[in-house]
Amino acid sequence: MRLVQVAQRAIDLDRAEDFYARLIGMRSIARFDEAGLLFFDLAGTRLLLDRNAPSTLVYLQVDNVHEALERVGAEVVSPPHVIFHHDDDALGPVGYDEWQAFIRDSEGNTIGLIAFQRP
Repeated sequence: MRLVQVAQRAIDLDRAEDFYARLIGMRSIARFDEAGLLFFDLAGTRLLLDRNAPSTLVYLQVDNVHEALERVGAEVVSPPHVIFHHDDDALGPVGYDEWQAFIRDSEGNTIGLIAFQRP
């Protein structure tokens, strides 16, 4: 079994498409204006931005949370901080620190950003 799709609320598809294209670093893969649906591909899992979906807390892996914040220019809910050092590979790569930051997207949803970096 694998996760195929995650839906996130997006009222304004143009605004959401611009925000997520900057955050993810790629354009959307499909858009259906009448239905209010916009899709991005996240390494084989679809991120669906949907006018009728509820808000969810989505965590996205980025190379560096500080650089992602600069690139996107979003409201920071919680600044970058190390939440965990991985001594084994149960939750992340051994020997790496897990950095997280939380931002508000263009539609008011909270998004978690995660990066695994050497200390």
